[in-house]
Amino acid sequence: MSVLLEREEHLERELTGEPIAAPATGSVLLHLALAGAIAAYYLVNISHNLWGGPNVGGAIAVNLVSSAIPLPSDVPPNQNVLATDKPSPAPAPPEPKTVAPKVDEQTIPIQDKKAPPPKPQPTPPKTQQKVAQPQPQNKAQYGEMAANNLPRAVQGQTNPGPTSITQGDFGTRFAWYVDGINRKMSQAWNKFEVDPRTPKGARVFVTFPISRNGQPGNPQLDRSSGSPTLDRSCLRAVQRVDTFGALPNGYNGSTLNVSYYCEY
Repeated sequence: MSVLLEREEHLERELTGEPIAAPATGSVLLHLALAGAIAAYYLVNISHNLWGGPNVGGAIAVNLVSSAIPLPSDVPPNQNVLATDKPSPAPAPPEPKTVAPKVDEQTIPIQDKKAPPPKPQPTPPKTQQKVAQPQPQNKAQYGEMAANNLPRAVQGQTNPGPTSITQGDFGTRFAWYVDGINRKMSQAWNKFEVDPRTPKGARVFVTFPISRNGQPGNPQLDRSSGSPTLDRSCLRAVQRVDTFGALPNGYNGSTLNVSYYCEY
């Protein structure tokens, strides 16, 4: 039964029409408001275009009025078109350039130009004056000759050095042979054999003969130095020399006696 009642109510609602007055009124008011907004928009745009000029975005046109009040001026206006009554004439044409004549520097002296210094004249060579030579006299001068300073050979003179030879003038005539003895003895002497406690400057003298072929003989101690090691080292030096070289041909002796010293 209740089901039937519900169906009848539903059928009545479908057959009964819905009210349209309220929705229609709201739609009309909405359209009117929209139309008014569009009209107001066009009115604003039209009035803006008329103010700026016929073109959209143009500037305002301003006309100057000739009856405007002029500004005060300290200097009265000049009614003349030209600054002066007499216009200035056109500039004169330039004068033609004059070419200066060439001047020969050799004929006319120039004050600022310095003259070159004169060349020095070569000095004439000095001529040597001839000195008259004394005429030689063909006479012997006895006891009138002055003494000269030429060195003279002295009997027994020897060359300076540790080697001394007393046989004639051998040291003066054959100095090269004496230098050879000094050189070979200096090479043969071993200074390291001497006791380092030996005083500096100590000397030992030894003598030995040299045969014709240059071989030294048995050395002998001539004067002791006070140091046994220095004495033995000098004797051994003579024994180490094989030969001093053959004696010079100008020496006629068969042997040569030599004295030699070793200095610490």
